[in-house]
Amino acid sequence: MGRRTAVVAASSGLLVSMLGAPAAHAATSHSDAPSKLSTVDLDALTAAAKAELQTSKTVTVTKHVKWTADAAAVKVTPAPEPVVHRTVQAASRSEVRTALTSTSSSTSDSGSSDSGTSDSGSSSSSSSSIPSSANGSKIIAIASRYVGVPYVYGGTTPSGFDCSGFTSYVYAQIGVSLPRTSSAQHYAGTIISRAEAKPGDLIWTPGHIAIYAGGNTIIDAPRPGKSIQFRAMWQTNPTFIRVG
Repeated sequence: MGRRTAVVAASSGLLVSMLGAPAAHAATSHSDAPSKLSTVDLDALTAAAKAELQTSKTVTVTKHVKWTADAAAVKVTPAPEPVVHRTVQAASRSEVRTALTSTSSSTSDSGSSDSGTSDSGSSSSSSSSIPSSANGSKIIAIASRYVGVPYVYGGTTPSGFDCSGFTSYVYAQIGVSLPRTSSAQHYAGTIISRAEAKPGDLIWTPGHIAIYAGGNTIIDAPRPGKSIQFRAMWQTNPTFIRVG
């Protein structure tokens, strides 16, 4: 009876705090003080709180719960490589004639008496530039027209050739279509032995293709900074290919 009771009701539950009166206060209270009883209906509040707890959702988590999250795939597109524009200066006709004449003079000085070339120079500069071992080869005759044309990476015309661009262009003059790259031209014909090889056959090594000119000679587009020329065969173990 000598107590103060505080009751707090909330939507999430019921908090009842009962605080006992201090002993000193009880001892000093007047015996004739009127007793005050609480007018709060505790049973009704307790019932309401219990009802609220029963309707509340209960969340249960296992002890070893693991959380996962879906990660979206990221596609990375590399930046395009810069485009390099090359300016190619085509060889002039005078430059080609000079190269042919120079080659012709060196061939005449070597004394190729079997070629039918007289000292009076009755043959053309193009045919006289052909090594004697290749006389009579239509492929070599066509190829010799482009002596002096500069090497151009990716070149396929008389403005500039790379190695496979040169061979495919020459063979096209006789109606034979060759693949564009040297690796593909490796399989464009029949592989033959060196003893069987004749002027006009292809001669292939990894990364390079040339035209066999007979003896120990080839004609090809060598590399950047060089031009179409007859030169000594430098390949140590080449593959000879006959097309057509």
